[in-house]
Amino acid sequence: MAGRMAIGLDIGTSGVRAAELSVGRGGFVLERFGQVSLPSGAVMAGEVVDQQLVADAVKKLWKEVGFSTKKVALGVANQKVVVRQVDLIWMEHAELKKALAFQVQDYIPIPVEEAVLDFHPIEEFVNDDGGRMVRVLLVAAARDMVMSSLEMVRRAGLQAVTVDLTPFALIRAAVNADPLGLDAQATAIVDVGARVTNIAVHQNGVPRFARILLMGGSYLTEAVAERLGVSDDEAEVVKQQFWTSGDAEERNSHPVARTLDASTRSLVDEVRGSLDYYRASAGAVPINRLVLSGGASRLGDLAQRLAVATRLPVDIANPIAGMKVGKTGLSAEQLSYIEPLAAVSVGLALGAAS
Repeated sequence: MAGRMAIGLDIGTSGVRAAELSVGRGGFVLERFGQVSLPSGAVMAGEVVDQQLVADAVKKLWKEVGFSTKKVALGVANQKVVVRQVDLIWMEHAELKKALAFQVQDYIPIPVEEAVLDFHPIEEFVNDDGGRMVRVLLVAAARDMVMSSLEMVRRAGLQAVTVDLTPFALIRAAVNADPLGLDAQATAIVDVGARVTNIAVHQNGVPRFARILLMGGSYLTEAVAERLGVSDDEAEVVKQQFWTSGDAEERNSHPVARTLDASTRSLVDEVRGSLDYYRASAGAVPINRLVLSGGASRLGDLAQRLAVATRLPVDIANPIAGMKVGKTGLSAEQLSYIEPLAAVSVGLALGAAS
């Protein structure tokens, strides 16, 4: 019999996804998963622009899948979210939370009165003067953006019980899928969506770095559309045909070969640059592997390019590997297909269930 239920709601640029988990004595069970597409322009670079269009899509998703509850954990990741590693004077957790707004204004580009603030402790240390300090990942999100997302959820007839940072959800999903993966080194997670790429670095589940890049699979599509002078929909078809061609010589001579090569290289360079920035930060732990997820994670040779650029082994995410699968109605083939797509929604649900 299913235990306590939790649902993670992932609002992407091109679609919405949700995963429902139950938790009991036997651990987590994936009970339901579904996704529906979004009209173009409803979400821009991870931010809800048209609340009603997105709410209508979420309503459709709930009707089609039959989720058991209307309480959800919502993820955010867009240009109005800032994540910084900062060193603060040590305080008890509750005291630090109360004092956060008075300590962090110099670290964020958002006025504190217009921001929703949170933090995740990384480690404690003693500074050169002998003072006790705490190193944290500071998260600042524009309040108007958060409220807009919550209003969308309300219009969909749902209730958001938590609002979480998408990179943190990715870490939870990765740790749950590999519960025995204890290591002195860190793991990088790269989730490539249509227009947003989330990067997270963790050590045994402890977040150490997070960055949100405003580029993804649609970045490549738009480059092809511009090169050929066609619509984005037509360019997407050309892009998929190019990647699925089994003839290397034919691909190399294709009119969009250089365009896709340059666009993919730009995305890979941004990821590598972000990981290099982390490696140069205070207290950085060496990274020993990279996990790739997201709707655009299967783009051509992206995994191989990331492996070469970062000099790390690259695995494709499987967030449901560490849990049982209930009566989802999905075939084995469908479950295999959704594995890298479900990382955010599964991670959000894991957070709500903990």
